[in-house]
Amino acid sequence: MHHIHRTYDKKFLVIQTASIGDVILSTAIGEKLNKHYPNAQIDYLVKQGNERLFDGNPWINEIFAWDKSKEKYKNMLRIIFQFREEKYDAVINLQRFASSGIFTIFSGAKKKYGFRKNPLSLFFSKAFPHKFKENWHETDRNHQLISKLTDGEKAKPALYPTMKEFAIMSQYKTKKYITITPASLWFTKQYPIEKWMEFITKINSDINIYLLGSAADRELCDTIVKQAKNNIMNLAGKLSFLESAALMRDAAMNYVNDSAAQHIASSVNAKITAIFCSTIPDFGFGPLSDDSVIIEAQEKLDCKPCGLHGHKTCPKGHFKCALNIDTKELLNRL
Repeated sequence: MHHIHRTYDKKFLVIQTASIGDVILSTAIGEKLNKHYPNAQIDYLVKQGNERLFDGNPWINEIFAWDKSKEKYKNMLRIIFQFREEKYDAVINLQRFASSGIFTIFSGAKKKYGFRKNPLSLFFSKAFPHKFKENWHETDRNHQLISKLTDGEKAKPALYPTMKEFAIMSQYKTKKYITITPASLWFTKQYPIEKWMEFITKINSDINIYLLGSAADRELCDTIVKQAKNNIMNLAGKLSFLESAALMRDAAMNYVNDSAAQHIASSVNAKITAIFCSTIPDFGFGPLSDDSVIIEAQEKLDCKPCGLHGHKTCPKGHFKCALNIDTKELLNRL
């Protein structure tokens, strides 16, 4: 937690206790509130581990990190008491689970905004639909919740790598480079390793390639490094969120799956090539950078999308949505 002591006109609390990608997308709400109310107190509730995403952030006041791993409800109660002391003007709950609804209704805030899909939305001041439709991004859905508080102009998500992160990453920026984040939590959202290899072996040897991801992705990235003959380095598990963002910002291109990595890249307006295997852009989780492209298999598949989050294996057994993607499309982005 970091706290700034000063007098505020308004006090807002934003709740997003889901995954890294969801928290990054939620920063668009903080950005918008800060722009509309420059002298507002903006606090966030996130899952413990995601608070580091706000390092260097100029508008954040306090970050409440909820430890769900042990004494979950005791920790919830402790945080609720802290909320009640703050006397918020409004709480904006971007999560659709009951636990976030409990935080919201007992927060003591004057106004409570959230989604209708939250089981406790009946107790919100106003609840909004969470719909999937064409050209409707998750940030559009989230901005609905502050429509009563701000104007209709949307903000973009943003992370704030500091001079420290840029200084540490400068060692990797001595020549032209790209980043590849090859892994996903879901098999059907992950571009297959043989397809990554097909792409990597065709990349010009004077381009450095950095493989990014979490510590859990190190093994996959090691396998790629062993098979590749390029100037390639495995940085999976070695960089913080903000170091990854600092490296991505200046890359000639960032190749990602439909995963948190594309949101990290979007947060610093980095160049993005996002590969969508089993999911579709109309779910609303595509890249937001000025220079961003989504690549999908050209063939129309009856089975795509096979789910919002993907599966551990291809339900049809053929995985055509990934295997039929043309490597030339990836190379054309270099």
